[in-house]
Amino acid sequence: MTLAGLSFAYLRSRPLALTLNLLLLALGVATITVLLLATEQLEERMLRDARGIDLVVGAKGSPMQLVLSAVFHLDAPTGNIPLADAEALGKQQQRLIKKAIPLALGDSYQGFRIVGSNHGYPVHYGARLAHGRLWKAPMEAVLGAEAAAKTRIAVGGKFSGAHGLGEGGDAHENEPYVVVGLLERSGTVLDRLVLTSVESVWEVHQHGASADAPKELTALLVQYASPLAVATLPRIVNASPALQAASPAYESARLFRMIGVGVDVLRAFGAILMLAAGLSVFIALWNALEERRYDLAVMRMLGASPGRLMRLMLLEGCALSLAGGIAGIALGHLLTEALGAAMRQMQQTAITGWTWSVQEAWVLAAAVGVGLVAALLPALRAYRSDVAPVLAEG
Repeated sequence: MTLAGLSFAYLRSRPLALTLNLLLLALGVATITVLLLATEQLEERMLRDARGIDLVVGAKGSPMQLVLSAVFHLDAPTGNIPLADAEALGKQQQRLIKKAIPLALGDSYQGFRIVGSNHGYPVHYGARLAHGRLWKAPMEAVLGAEAAAKTRIAVGGKFSGAHGLGEGGDAHENEPYVVVGLLERSGTVLDRLVLTSVESVWEVHQHGASADAPKELTALLVQYASPLAVATLPRIVNASPALQAASPAYESARLFRMIGVGVDVLRAFGAILMLAAGLSVFIALWNALEERRYDLAVMRMLGASPGRLMRLMLLEGCALSLAGGIAGIALGHLLTEALGAAMRQMQQTAITGWTWSVQEAWVLAAAVGVGLVAALLPALRAYRSDVAPVLAEG
């Protein structure tokens, strides 16, 4: 029988210990894999959604809340700002602002936010039409890919928005939207939005008010025109009694620092599980060495070298850790996909388990390393064992 055959035959003869070792190692690797896949995808998605947006201008309040609501559409807005103030800012600071995309929020449809803006918003993200066209008149709407797939509305269909940014609000039955276009999947925040004109949002919320009533926006997505704007524009905006400036880059980094504490704790938990699995492998191999002392001594008498016995123990540790590592990575992908499905159900930033990270190779290597280190001491003992006393004991 080959060396590998001997190792696998012994492992199969101890199914309970084998299952426990594999389970501990798989759970540790799965925990680290889920964190790795989730954080990488979320960070990449947030960077993609914030790319090209240097500043968000909105109502006074929490800067992070303003960025989360206006850029990532994950929170409630801090409030609205007068249209007159937004227009005045654009006219006064033309040399500092390259472009400013208006946003008007407040309604949703089946949990997907209705966003009033101009054509510069989908153009900013490089959106492409799958069917139809962009809106040209009030009460025309274009659906992102996820919104279209979930609501199953085709071009020409009609729907009524509901008040509020989540499901369950009062519907605006008297102001239906007409779907004039569907966007291709872009991998950006547009996928889970319903886009329309700012005028549509104003029309829905007039409720019989005078046409001359003051108009409001929720936020402006600003791109700087020059390096000078970085230092001066936020101060100018914050000096206004009605406006606030927030940096998506800064607030995103702050958010990930806050999340990072919890991620580090979970990653440490996964590492502890892997170390516990390594200790279990060590105990199993050490006990196996005690049980097989006579068998190993006979193998030595039949010509097996000390190095061959050492490789036998190392191979068992490596086989255990490799199997546990592969099982853990597979489990991690399944759990990530389940998490992503739950997030998609809640119309949140989606992640998937059907993707791979180069970091997973290091996770697998670490798992195998744990097994090899756990097997090293039993292997050295097998290498140095004196067969004569063992054979004499019978």
